[in-house]
Amino acid sequence: MLAATPPPAPLVLIVDDSPVDRLVTGRLLAKAGGWRVAHAGDGEEALAAIGREVPAAVLTDLQMPRMDGLALVERVREDYPKVPVVLMTGNGSEEIALAAMRAGAASYVPKRSLATELVATLERVLAASRTDGQRARVLGCLAGRVSRFVLENDPGLVQPLLAMLREDLLAVGVCDQTEATRVGIALEEALLNAIYHGNLGVSSNLKQEGDGSAFYQLADERRGLAPYCDRRVRVGVRVTAAAAAFVVADDGPGFDVSALPDPTDPENLIRPSGRGILFMRMFMDDVRYSPKGNRVTLVKRRAVPEAEAAREAVPEAVAA
Repeated sequence: MLAATPPPAPLVLIVDDSPVDRLVTGRLLAKAGGWRVAHAGDGEEALAAIGREVPAAVLTDLQMPRMDGLALVERVREDYPKVPVVLMTGNGSEEIALAAMRAGAASYVPKRSLATELVATLERVLAASRTDGQRARVLGCLAGRVSRFVLENDPGLVQPLLAMLREDLLAVGVCDQTEATRVGIALEEALLNAIYHGNLGVSSNLKQEGDGSAFYQLADERRGLAPYCDRRVRVGVRVTAAAAAFVVADDGPGFDVSALPDPTDPENLIRPSGRGILFMRMFMDDVRYSPKGNRVTLVKRRAVPEAEAAREAVPEAVAA
């Protein structure tokens, strides 16, 4: 009996008009292993390449001839909604990067941080975009769901939870594949913030020290120490065909909500501490913090014509 042929590794399409940058980026992915890589010099070449083989993800520069990164995001969003696009941003491209995020990009990596952030960003985006086809068929008749979860401070629980929530979003038709991926990324930021910053009290400033390992070392230490080990993350979810509401609450002391970075400021694209709130504000329709700051409510509404929207009610948030 012949052994089953293993499926091919996921394909990542790298789009950049600089041959050197394409080579460097491809080598970073090759070093990490687990991916196949294809290359394109601009948006038009990228669309032709996608027509030959649809990739698991597109990694694109923004400023390119013929078709730039923004136009490519718009075309991929329209023609290949299951394919997430990750931006490679450079100094001076912050405004177009924000426009591309609004147009449907799933995430971004500053070019100066490719060596340290590229692999982790791609892994997170691909995890958020996966759909189990068989489960999707079973969930096809789902009309809505109310769920509550109590999580330990284990980041390993985040992706399995997001996979469940993504399936609900797609099953009831709140959003399409692209938006479901973006919602998953926003929720991931909220959940990780609740674990690391809320319950474990680890400052994001530690990520900027050395290789950033001090951040995760302190988090690992505190998971076994009181009072941190006794804290939990509570998640309330209500999903209907009209909208999805999520409440993420932690047991930490909270923070000054007025000090949150402005998500419309392009400078936040190059600040490590501004990414989470940017994703939440960009990918959700409504984001509200409690006065104490240890509970956030996120709402994603289904895109419908105005006349229909007036007849549909947004679900009330579920207490976490």
